[in-house]
Amino acid sequence: MMISKFALLLPMAAALSLSACTNPEPAPVTDPVPTPHMTAPVSQLGALEEREPDTCHAAEYTSALGQPSAIIPTLGITRPINVVEWRGIEPQEYNPQRIVFRLDVNGNIFNIDCG
Repeated sequence: MMISKFALLLPMAAALSLSACTNPEPAPVTDPVPTPHMTAPVSQLGALEEREPDTCHAAEYTSALGQPSAIIPTLGITRPINVVEWRGIEPQEYNPQRIVFRLDVNGNIFNIDCG
């Protein structure tokens, strides 16, 4: 009795085609949570950007990094501030005296700079 090459390959082909039909569980999609840090303020000069010193004194509030946004009113800030929520819209005009608190997805402060 002679077995053809096709007969030997048939079980392998069936196993390969069935393994291709299984769908693995997709990985959950999560937003990356930024790490707290300070960035230098940026001013607009036409189409060029130039780094300025800490004109709004944002460095004075680094203790608020990682804290909930509810702490901002307790900091006693007397200059203009802006709080930008996660993926929120912020004003496009640059004010070197304004302190900008940027919040992460959980509402915690992850960045403080001028703008």
